[in-house]
Amino acid sequence: MNKSRISVVCPLCEAEKYILDFDESLRAQEEVEFAEIFYILTEGKDNTEKTMKDAGVLDRPEVKFSKIKKEDFSHSLTREKAAMEATGDVIVFLTQDVEIKDKEFLKKLVEPISKGEADATYAKQVTKYNNIEKYTRESNYPAKSFTVSEVDIPKLGLKTFFFSDAAGAVFREKFVELGGYDSKDLPISEDMYFAHKLIMAGGKIRYVAEVVCYHSHDFKLSELYDRYKLTGEFMKMNPEIAKSGVNAAGGGMAKYIFKRAWQERNFKVLAKFLPNMGARYLGMRRGRR
Repeated sequence: MNKSRISVVCPLCEAEKYILDFDESLRAQEEVEFAEIFYILTEGKDNTEKTMKDAGVLDRPEVKFSKIKKEDFSHSLTREKAAMEATGDVIVFLTQDVEIKDKEFLKKLVEPISKGEADATYAKQVTKYNNIEKYTRESNYPAKSFTVSEVDIPKLGLKTFFFSDAAGAVFREKFVELGGYDSKDLPISEDMYFAHKLIMAGGKIRYVAEVVCYHSHDFKLSELYDRYKLTGEFMKMNPEIAKSGVNAAGGGMAKYIFKRAWQERNFKVLAKFLPNMGARYLGMRRGRR
């Protein structure tokens, strides 16, 4: 493939404050061809649909817009349905709250797939906040690009299967061939589920450090607990993934966060470190039970 046709899959939920800037960042992309852009809106209380209509977003031929009820949303099944309908060479998964500034973001993201160097890629995510997420992002998204495959499992363990559908791409034929998410309603980590399948089938995933987007959160302890409870449930549902070293990965992350916060004398993060790690640990433990 020379110039890949791209199918974007982006679920939306109360996205009124995000959607116009997000859509504009897609329209600004250079040297790419869109097969389609799937916007799947979970019905909510804001004016996402009206905002899109008034701005003419829904009038563009490449935009495929649909609505679903809140109870019908699934992190895995909602994405899978759109991905299986895609006609592009590459499926790009994005979330509504990523901020894309680079006009060659998509070109650079899919290039390793277009060249046959990888079956999936993901971008570097950075946060605008000087909080704990700053250091988790540093750990998960380092300065240099790399490619992983099955041979890296003994060395990397669970990190071999790291992949993010907040800003990631997959060769469509491979996604279809592997059956996507196997029609499973996964509570979280559907991206890791597919990455595990891909790696175990002999595929390669490339982290493209030169491709950067902003993705910022500042979670409350209760929100962290709930997220890690879901992660624990996911690991219980998928023991073949969990056996790769959940505890080792979590311990390594905690050590990295503390070390970097101490180096930068980030006392705000250090003060929140133990409660934050505790919420993660307790949530994970509860979920795995």
